[in-house]
Amino acid sequence: MEGCCRSCMPCCSPLWNCIWPAFRYPNTSRQAEIPTISGDIRVPSPKKNPTQLYAALFDFKARSEHELSIKEGDKLSVIEKRGDYVLAKKLTGSMESGLVPATYVTILQDEFANHKWYYGNIVRVKAEKLLLASQNKNGSFLVRISESNSNEYTVSARNDGKVIHFRIQRSTIGAYFISDKLSFSTLGELIQYYQKNPRTLGVPLGEPCAQPRELFDMEEWERPREEFKLHRKLGEGHFGEVWEALWINNNKRVAIKMLKQEDTKQDEFVKEVQALKSLHHPKLIQLLALCSRGEPVYIVTELMSKGSLKSYLAMPEGQVLTSAHLIYMGSQVAEGMAYLEDRQIVHRDLAARNILVGDDLVCKVADFGLARIIRDSVYTASRTTKIPVRWTAPEAALHQRFSVKSDVWSFGVLLYEMMSRGKMPYEGKSNKEVMELLSSGFRLPCPSRCPPNIHRIMLDCWHHEASKRPSFHGLHSQLDNIYARIYFKTIEV
Repeated sequence: MEGCCRSCMPCCSPLWNCIWPAFRYPNTSRQAEIPTISGDIRVPSPKKNPTQLYAALFDFKARSEHELSIKEGDKLSVIEKRGDYVLAKKLTGSMESGLVPATYVTILQDEFANHKWYYGNIVRVKAEKLLLASQNKNGSFLVRISESNSNEYTVSARNDGKVIHFRIQRSTIGAYFISDKLSFSTLGELIQYYQKNPRTLGVPLGEPCAQPRELFDMEEWERPREEFKLHRKLGEGHFGEVWEALWINNNKRVAIKMLKQEDTKQDEFVKEVQALKSLHHPKLIQLLALCSRGEPVYIVTELMSKGSLKSYLAMPEGQVLTSAHLIYMGSQVAEGMAYLEDRQIVHRDLAARNILVGDDLVCKVADFGLARIIRDSVYTASRTTKIPVRWTAPEAALHQRFSVKSDVWSFGVLLYEMMSRGKMPYEGKSNKEVMELLSSGFRLPCPSRCPPNIHRIMLDCWHHEASKRPSFHGLHSQLDNIYARIYFKTIEV
C-alpha cells in the first residue's frame, strides 16, 4: 500500500510521511566495520543479483506515467515489490519500466529439468566423458550449472572429437547470453537460437547427449567410507551426529552427518538426500558426497568455518555485530529461501540453529531433514512429527499444515533471533503459553538495537493470514534495499 501511494501520488508526500514515517539512521562518518576476535569484519558491498523472470498473465493499460502497459505473455523482470504493485521492466521491445498490479504477473519457474539437454550440477570432466562416449557424435551437447557460479550455466558441445565449453551468463535483469550482442529471456530460447544458427556459435548444436542422466546420478555422489577421516564431533541432531572430517583424496575439510543406525531405512533420510542432490544455490549448503553402503550412513557436505548461526551469535564476535552486518546476513538467508520458494519446497525448521556461517559473514540454509516437496501448496505432517513451536506458524503448529508461508513466519522469528543477538524467542514461556499468546494476537516486541523498519518486516511475516505474508523474493528485495541504503551512506546502525 505504502509503495503504491508514494508512486502514484508523489505530490502527497507530506501526508504519506505522516502515515508511514521513515526510520532515520544516525549520521556518522565511521566506516561500516567492527573489531572482532578474528580481526576487522568489513561490511561487504551490496551485490547485484539477476532479477527473477516473470510473465504477464493479462493485458494491462497504463493509467498514469508511473505505470507500465503490458500484454499477456510479455516477459518481464521485477525490480522490486511496492505494496499491491510491482516495479517491472520489459525484457523485449521498448525495454520500458513502470508499475504493474502484482496480480497481473506470475513468476516463471525454472523448467530446465524437463529438457533432455539439461544435466544439472555435473563437473566439466564428467561432461566431457559423457559427450565423448561412443553413443554421441559431432553436435551432441548438454547444458550444466557453471562450476564457478551456480547462477550461470555452461553449454558443452562435441565437435571434431573434442568438447568445447561456452559460458552462459546472466544480465542484471535476468536475461541469458553467451555473447553480449545477443540476449534471451529464457535458457530454452538461447539453446533453440544456436541450434538454428550454428555459425553464430562456431559449433553446431545437434542432438542432446545420448546418455540418460539417471545412469550416472548416484555414481557421482557415492564414495567409499575409507576416503573420510573423522576429526571432531560438532554436534548431534535428530538423525544423528555431525562431525568435522578430512576428505583424504581431496585434502579437504568437510562436514559429515552420520545417520543413526536404527534410522537408516527411514523415508526421511532418503528424502533429505534427494532434496540435497537436486538443489544448487550459493545460499544453500552443498552436498559433496554420500556413503550409503553399510552403516552408519554418511551425508558429506561443505564445512562452514563459523558453525551454526545460533552458536555464532553467542560468541564474542557475534555479540558485537552491528545491525548492518545482521541485515546483510538475513538477506542471504532470504535469497536461499526464495530459491526453495520457487520450487515449492518447504523447509519446516527454519531457525538460527539451521543456518551455517562461513568466512566474511557468508550464510547458507542447512538441514533439510524436515524438507518436503509439496504438490498441493500445503504439506500435512504426521502426528508423530516433532514441531519446533517457537518458530512455527500457528496453522502449522495447531493443524500440522506447512507451506512456504509458514516458512515465512519462521523467517520472522529467525530475524528476531538475529537482531536480539541470539535471544530465545518467547523466553521463559512454555510451548502451550506461546500458542495461547499468539492466539490472543501477541507478537514478539522489537529487540533493543533493532531498527524499527526491520521489526515491521518481522510483523509482516507474522500476519495471522498466511496469504498476506510476504514472499521470500519480496523479503530479499526489502532487506537488500535497506542494506544498500546503509552501505552507500556509510552509516552504522
